[in-house]
Amino acid sequence: MEDLLSHCTLCPRRCGVNRMAGARGFCGAGRTVRMARAMLHQWEEPCLIGTHGAGAVFFSHCTLRCVYCQNHEISHGGSGKDVSEEALAEIFLDLARQGAATLDLVTPTHYTPQILSALTLARAHGLTLPIVWNTSGYETRENIERLAGAVDIYLPDLKYDSTTYGQRYSAAPDYAAAARAAITAMTAQLGTVQFAADGRLLRGVLVRHLVLPGGRHESIALVRWLWETFGDTVQLSLMRQYTPLYRAHDFPPLHRRLTTFEYESVVDAARTLGMTRVYVQGAEAVGADYVPLFS
Repeated sequence: MEDLLSHCTLCPRRCGVNRMAGARGFCGAGRTVRMARAMLHQWEEPCLIGTHGAGAVFFSHCTLRCVYCQNHEISHGGSGKDVSEEALAEIFLDLARQGAATLDLVTPTHYTPQILSALTLARAHGLTLPIVWNTSGYETRENIERLAGAVDIYLPDLKYDSTTYGQRYSAAPDYAAAARAAITAMTAQLGTVQFAADGRLLRGVLVRHLVLPGGRHESIALVRWLWETFGDTVQLSLMRQYTPLYRAHDFPPLHRRLTTFEYESVVDAARTLGMTRVYVQGAEAVGADYVPLFS
């Protein structure tokens, strides 16, 4: 762990700061894990929540700066509390005792070594839940290799197809290239998605794409890339839930909600390509009511 944090290159920004000595890179994270909330989360994809929900652990800070981030108070503001690896392991076990179907690690990349340590401790005390790496997709191949054997399900975002969108909306012009490489590495590591008889996802890659206002052509290009690259070996979740939050009003067309035409045109493109493993959302998914409270 010390080697990884004393010259931090966990994400594609590769800041190289010494987090062990108190320095903080672009993400804002230091030596100690900062956590915003742990909860049974009912609003993840159906294959992740089971009867009681996914055991979601929301980590503070982030490697991106998305101007529309619904969790900006924790991702940009760093709201939360510091926890040790031992305390984090106990939180994992407590979520399992509450009946969580999966352990859903939300925005975990910048805490990779600490989380791996906590998982080792929790497994030694009986943790058997499938581990979900719920990531922005802004990962390095090395970090995905680091997670081999520890993660059962990758849940990456695939946000943008162009450097323009990556820079304008997330301060990451290399996002598209990094996310594509990361998802390729994830799929090579875990193979084709595997489901239990009751529909629970046991292993594999579930790619999320949030369709943005004015971005349907980018979305269709991403859907086409996924299909041409992976076929039905991955599960796709096409998200309709975009809500103008945080600084979105300063970045038209993100200041408005998604239209039915924009979303349905992306769904139609996926179906026309032949995709069968696709989750879609209804209009009821839109709104700030679905944003977790972090106070």
